[in-house]
Amino acid sequence: MTIYLDAVWLLNFLLDMMLLMLTQALAKDSTGKLRIIFGAFIASLLVPLSIYYPDSFFTSMIGKLIYSVIIILCSFQFYTIYRMVKLFFLFYFVTFSIGGGLIAIHFLFQNPVGLSANGILTFNSGYGDPMSWLFVAAGFPLSWLFTKTRMDKHAVEKIRYDQLYPISIQMKNIAHSTTAYIDSGNQLTDPLTKNPVIICDEHFLKQWFSENDWMKLKAVQDTLDFEQLPSGWEKKFQIVPYQGVEGNRTFMLALKPDRITIDYDEKEIVTHKALIGIQFASLTKDQSYHCLLHPQIIKMAAATSA
Repeated sequence: MTIYLDAVWLLNFLLDMMLLMLTQALAKDSTGKLRIIFGAFIASLLVPLSIYYPDSFFTSMIGKLIYSVIIILCSFQFYTIYRMVKLFFLFYFVTFSIGGGLIAIHFLFQNPVGLSANGILTFNSGYGDPMSWLFVAAGFPLSWLFTKTRMDKHAVEKIRYDQLYPISIQMKNIAHSTTAYIDSGNQLTDPLTKNPVIICDEHFLKQWFSENDWMKLKAVQDTLDFEQLPSGWEKKFQIVPYQGVEGNRTFMLALKPDRITIDYDEKEIVTHKALIGIQFASLTKDQSYHCLLHPQIIKMAAATSA
């Protein structure tokens, strides 16, 4: 058997470097690229070590664990033992995730069902079916990109989930509840009363209106003709000027609620000093929340024990 050590070594170096880069990205570490490259070089030395010294201590399970610690120490700056342990387990998590992804892709493109020599139907689980280096070289970057994308998206969703709170809005003696998101970028206030504006989407607000009345509200938003307001709601509406993303100034149709209740950090915040701005569309594709809270509400409203 001919082994092209330089090719295998180079491929392992690139794979190790991508694993360390992904570990760095998930750990939010600020280590420089040169140190990551050095750590990848140290990790790739295990290839010639395994070939020339197959019975070496570092080819055993305990030896590989110790070598992994050396890789982490060479790749990242040492701050605390806790952080090193965290990076160690994160490195193995990334390795197993991408390795498992490669096995899954390999198994996906294989035909596990076949016929044996005597015509008996057999099932091949894939164990012992080696992957080619070409497959690893092509599949590893795709698995790496998928893992990083999913981890980044999960981190964003977790941050967003931590800022979601139950909210109940009462208007005309009718109350409905939904989930609200505290949006630090929402600084919209009524210029006259200085009251904050909560933005709610049509999926939530349509519960107070018939389909015909909702179409009238859309017409009012477009034409600012308040004579088209639904009957009985005339005193509940006002317009709030605001500046759009592109810098153009426009108006938003807003409602005056009777009561707003927010469950915030084991407390119940109750206020009526806010407006409900109407978003004639959905706020999110996944319908995870239907209101954008103004940060000022959390500061200004009186909190009582829930």
